[in-house]
Amino acid sequence: MPLGLPPSNDANDFAFEQNSSLWNLCIQQLAQELPEQQFNTWIKPLKVDVALDGSKVVIWIANRFKLDWIRAQYFQHLSALLEKFNGQPIKLELALLAKEHPQPGFKSNLIQELESSLESGPLPDEDQVHGHKSRLNTALTFETLVEGTANRMARAAAMHVASIPGQLYNPLFIYGGVGLGKTHLMHAVGNKLLADQPDAKVLYIHAEQFVSDVVKAYQRKTFDEFKHHYHSLDLLLIDDVQFFANKDRTQEEFFNAFEALLAKKSHIVMTSDTYPKGLTDIHERLVSRFDSGLTVAIEPPELEMRVAILISKARAEGTEMPEEVAFFVAKNVRSNVRELEGALRKILAYSRFNQKEINIQLARDALRDLLSIQNRQISVENIQKTVADYYKIKVADMYSKKRPASIAKPRQIAMYLAKELTQKSLPEIGELFGGRDHTTVLHAVRKISAERQQLNELNQQLHVLEQTLKG
Repeated sequence: MPLGLPPSNDANDFAFEQNSSLWNLCIQQLAQELPEQQFNTWIKPLKVDVALDGSKVVIWIANRFKLDWIRAQYFQHLSALLEKFNGQPIKLELALLAKEHPQPGFKSNLIQELESSLESGPLPDEDQVHGHKSRLNTALTFETLVEGTANRMARAAAMHVASIPGQLYNPLFIYGGVGLGKTHLMHAVGNKLLADQPDAKVLYIHAEQFVSDVVKAYQRKTFDEFKHHYHSLDLLLIDDVQFFANKDRTQEEFFNAFEALLAKKSHIVMTSDTYPKGLTDIHERLVSRFDSGLTVAIEPPELEMRVAILISKARAEGTEMPEEVAFFVAKNVRSNVRELEGALRKILAYSRFNQKEINIQLARDALRDLLSIQNRQISVENIQKTVADYYKIKVADMYSKKRPASIAKPRQIAMYLAKELTQKSLPEIGELFGGRDHTTVLHAVRKISAERQQLNELNQQLHVLEQTLKG
C-alpha cells in the first residue's frame, strides 16, 4: 500500500503490526512521561504507517481538532523519540483519516476568527469541552496547590472569591507566564464554590472555546441559547483572555456577557499571560473592565516553593523524593511549575526503567539534556549583555562605579537575574560586576524582587528579559 493514502482498517493493522517495535518504543516512553488520562486520551488511540526503510512515519488522526492539539502539544517530542529509537533521521507527518468538506460560500468574519484561533493556539482538551457542565478538574483544589511567596497574594484573593463570590475583587484578573499555576488556581475557585454551594452555576472555559461558541451561535442562529448559557452563570472562569486579540465579534459578545454577569452580582475570574494594559489588539473598553477589579500576578516560584512542589508531586505519585534531590532539581529548573513537573516525570521514569533509587546522580543523568542546554545558554555575561541591550546602556556600565539611576537600575536587574538564572553564588556574581561586595548583590536581589511584586511595568520587563535569555 503506498504511504500517504488513508489506510483501510485491515491495511492499517498490517502496517502497524509490521512496524510495531518502533512505535511501541515511542508510546511506552510517553506512557512513562505523561499523566495516565492524558496518555489514554491523546496518544494511545493513534494509528500509524511507517515506511519500510524507517525514513517516514504518518500518524492518522480522526479530526482537525485532535490534529491541531497533537501538533501543538506532542509533535516535536514525538519526532525526537522516533528519531532516537530509529537511530537515524525520520520524517513525521500528521494526516486526517478522512477529508473534511467545508461548506461552500465565502468565509464570514466569525469563521475567520475561528480559523485564526486554531492557528494561534490549540483548543482545550475534548473532555473539558464535552464533559461535566462546569468543566472543572476536581483534582485542582486549594489543598493541592503549593503556596509560596510567588502565588500567595493571588491565592488569598482567589480564596476570598471562592468564599464570598460576587463581592470584592470582581473581576479577579490573574496574570503570569506559562505553567505557573494560573489554571490550577481558577479550578480551585470553582471547586471550592461548588463544595460550599452545590447548586451554583459554575463554568470553566479556555478563551478559544468562547470564540468557538460565538461562531456556532451565529452559524446555527442559537444566540438566545448562547446568551442564556453565559449570562445565567454564578461564576465564570475563563483562561488566557489574550486569545481574544483581533477577534472583534468575540470581544463584543464577551463584553455583553461581562456586563450581564456583573449586573447580577456573579463573579468573573480571568487569566492572561500579561497584565490588562499590556494586552494588545483588545478593545479599550474591555481592557478597562479587566482592570476594574483586582489584578494580581503569579511569579515564577522561588527555590523553597519549587522544592516543596517537587516533594509534594512526587508523593502524589507514590514516591518519596529525598530533600537533597529536590533542592538539586529546584536549583536547575527555575522557570515554572510545568517544567518542574516535566523534570519530575523524567526522573521517576528513569528511576523505574533502570530500577535505581532516586539520588542526585540519577537526577543528573535523567536531566542531562536539560542541564546541558541551560549551562550552555545562560551565563552572567549573557545576562549583562541582554540587560544592557534592553535598557540601551553599555555593557561596560555593568562593571563601572557609575551610579545614575539610568545605569544603577539595569545593573541591579542584571544582578537579580544572575541570581535567579545561574548557579553563581553572591560573591561570584559581585566579582563579575566589577568586584562588588556580596552584600551589594544581595541588596539588589531583594530590592528588585520586592519591586517586582508591586510594579506591573517592571514585572513585564523582567518577564521579557527572562524569556529572551531562556530562548
